[in-house]
Amino acid sequence: MRIDAITLFPDMFSVVRDAGVTGRAHKQGIWALQTWNPREFTHDVHRTVDDRPYGGGPGMVMMADPLAQAVSAIRADRAGKQLQDAPVVMLSPTGLQFNQTTAARLSRSSGAIFVCGRYEGIDQRFIDQHVDEQWSLGDFVLSGGEIAAIAMIDATVRLLPGTLNHGESAVQDSFQDSLSGLLDSPHYTRPEVLDGTAVPAVLMSGNHALIERWRREQSLQMTTKNRPDLIQQARDKGLLTQADERYLRSLP
Repeated sequence: MRIDAITLFPDMFSVVRDAGVTGRAHKQGIWALQTWNPREFTHDVHRTVDDRPYGGGPGMVMMADPLAQAVSAIRADRAGKQLQDAPVVMLSPTGLQFNQTTAARLSRSSGAIFVCGRYEGIDQRFIDQHVDEQWSLGDFVLSGGEIAAIAMIDATVRLLPGTLNHGESAVQDSFQDSLSGLLDSPHYTRPEVLDGTAVPAVLMSGNHALIERWRREQSLQMTTKNRPDLIQQARDKGLLTQADERYLRSLP
């Protein structure tokens, strides 16, 4: 099994690659790890991988193109080494919970391509076009996806035959939602049009009230689709407005 990790901080993965039972298993060839820095796939002097979000707001958004080129390079490298292709997995608060069942499924596969986001988020067009699955580690906020990826790698590698001397395992239930109690809305940054897909017009309007409502509705829609239990939690806590409830009733 080989894990590929797209990360701005490849040195962080030395923990799981070199230390403990996962490090020993790596040395024994039970599993392999390769890291890919998206800055290596930029074409400007500053090696830019992020930009300001359309529609305004705090933080920066990771650009789609360096990440997409990294994915292409990984797939070419795997094919050149006659390795099976692997799904692209983004570590994200909007993802499905990672638990022991997920770890077991990954341990039986050819591996995964982990995308470790940073900053405010990742351009939604990369997610729509390249990401196969989104996984969440827990109901808390991290500075980036690396720690979550490392935890998932650890949980998976220890299930590989030969890593442990016995069948010990730990069941892990993991949730994560946004600070508002709902999942986050999509993010977009430059370029305005990418492979024929444009940034939603509302984010270019300059109308901050419309942008705020659009983001709220996208958040409600994303949460209804991926984590409907959080909708009920938000309702129980009185976090949903009458406008929210009207929008939820309009969803198919």
